[in-house]
Amino acid sequence: MNLTKMIAELKEQKQALEETMIMLERLARSQGKRRGRPPLFLSKTLSQASEAGLARKRRPFSAETRKKMAAAQRKRWAAIRKKQAS
Repeated sequence: MNLTKMIAELKEQKQALEETMIMLERLARSQGKRRGRPPLFLSKTLSQASEAGLARKRRPFSAETRKKMAAAQRKRWAAIRKKQAS
């Protein structure tokens, strides 16, 4: 086992936890409901989470599902065009 590598990884984890704790403390202080953009400190941490792969990943739709969705949308647009023509 490479102890120095393990220590470095633990330090990285500790730093990430400390940053998360700071962010949560800031959120706890501003309990009121916000409108608009998130604060700068929050947007930075969210972008870092997405870069690290911690953000929620979206599953792609299957080809069959995309075809069904496209057909349904064509049907909706046809109904709108028919209504406008009348």
